Formats: sequence, structure tokens, C-alpha cells
Amino acid sequence: MKSGFVNIFGKPNAGKSTLLNAILGEKLAIVSHKVQTTRHRIKGFLTKPGEYQIIFSDTPGIIETKYKLHEKMMGAVKNAMEDSDVALLIVDLNDDFEDCDAIFQSLKLKVPAIVILNKIDKAANGRIELGEAFFADKPYCKKIIKVSALQQYHIQKVLHTIIELLPQGEAFYNEDDISDLPTKFFVSELIREKVYELFEDEIPYQVAVMVNEFKEKETLVKIQADIIVNRETQKAIIIGEKGKMIKQLGTLARKDIEEFIGQKIFLELFVKVRPKWRDNDLQLREYGYH
Repeated sequence: MKSGFVNIFGKPNAGKSTLLNAILGEKLAIVSHKVQTTRHRIKGFLTKPGEYQIIFSDTPGIIETKYKLHEKMMGAVKNAMEDSDVALLIVDLNDDFEDCDAIFQSLKLKVPAIVILNKIDKAANGRIELGEAFFADKPYCKKIIKVSALQQYHIQKVLHTIIELLPQGEAFYNEDDISDLPTKFFVSELIREKVYELFEDEIPYQVAVMVNEFKEKETLVKIQADIIVNRETQKAIIIGEKGKMIKQLGTLARKDIEEFIGQKIFLELFVKVRPKWRDNDLQLREYGYH
């Protein structure tokens, strides 16, 4: 049997979360066209009993740090580098290859890496060939695979290549487990995803979500969560006129949460103002950024 840790690195919005979800066949990581959607290291397990267990990690996009929140995010990337058996280095084919290369070189990887050229369905003329030529001779590049994570093109090829490179070993987790993160974490992420969908400008980047209550009752699950913002003006925007926006957010989030946990839920949302929470160690820990 083969088993090991496969960690996904790349620039913001390269498609890391979409690739993870496509490989797992399960939506574990939230997805948005906006950058910096992923803030945590999200582990997802793919197990075929007796053959392999792969522990995937989606990591935040690599950025320069401006707040303590960003430092925590880059800490998650560093942790992922330390226990990697195989690395997936994901490149948006319409991105700057030199920038991607600089990031990949800075990781100083000591494990085999597969360069994933993503978004072949949206690649401009000649970009696929240019990408292959550019990354082929890079010292970290063990293999190049061209994919569309969104359209799920060539995902099986990625999986087969990973299995080839994995070491022999026993399973780390039970075959029924899909992650080591609690359900409450995924609930908070699904709520935060709706903020990214519904609101523009700086609001998504200045929002955190904290699930305070997750009670399983006979017929449904009762969930109460706080949406944390920086300013009163942001609170007013998220609530909307006569509560229109918070109601819409709740409806969308409830649908996805019910699908994820396979049960009916009662969802109660409050918006709370916590100025400068992104630079407050105590509040960051409270909101799950360790």
C-alpha cells in the first residue's frame, strides 16, 4: 500500500482549491474568483483500501504579509512544506511564469514536485506550449501535467502520477474519514464563501466567521454563527436594507451546509463589529487562526 502527504502550492487564484475538490470528488475547500479565499491549510483524504491513502493539503495562496492574519496564512504554507511527500505546484497558464517560478524556487522543496499547468480551457494562444517549455528544465519539476481543474480535464492523470511518486506505507486515518477538521470548520467556511459571492471590494477580505452553536436535534441541526467585520458600515452592507442581504446570504449558505452534512438545518446569523481583528492575536485565535 502507498500513503503520504501531497501538498498544493501556488499563487492566489491559481486554482488550488478547485483542483483539490476535483481530485477528492467532494467540495471541501471553498472556491471564489477573488484572491485570498483560502486562509487555512485544509486537509482532505482520498483512500482506496489496500491500495493507497493520500492526505492532500490545500494551502493559502503565497502573498506578502500585511496583517497578522496573513502571517498565520503563510505559517500554514510553511507547515505544509515540512511534511510533504509530493508537492503539486499549480500555475494559472495566463499568469506570469517568472513570478510563479520565483515562488516555487523560494519553497526550497526537498520532495518530488509535479507542475500543474491549470486552466488549459482558458489559456491564451500558445500559452500551453510556452508553459511546458518554461517549466520543463526547472530543478524542482519532476513532471508537467496540463489540466483544467474547473472542467475536470486530466484529473485522473494527476492522481496516477501522485500514486507513482508516493512512498510505501500504512494508512494514517480511517478509510471513512475525509478530513481531520471538524464539521463546524466547514460550516464556517461555507458561510464565508457566500460573503465572497455576494459582496465586492474589501468586505470579503475583512470578514471572519465563527460558529458558536452546532446542536444536533431529532429532526434538524441548529447552527448559530457570527459574521465578524471591521466597521459599522460593513455591518450595514452585510445586513442590507430591511435585512435583505443577510437573508439572502443565509438562504444560500443553508442550502450548501445541508448538502454537506446531509441533514436539514436551522441557521441563525449575526453580524458583529470587531475593529482591526486581522491584527489582533487573541481574536485571530478565537476565530480559528492558530
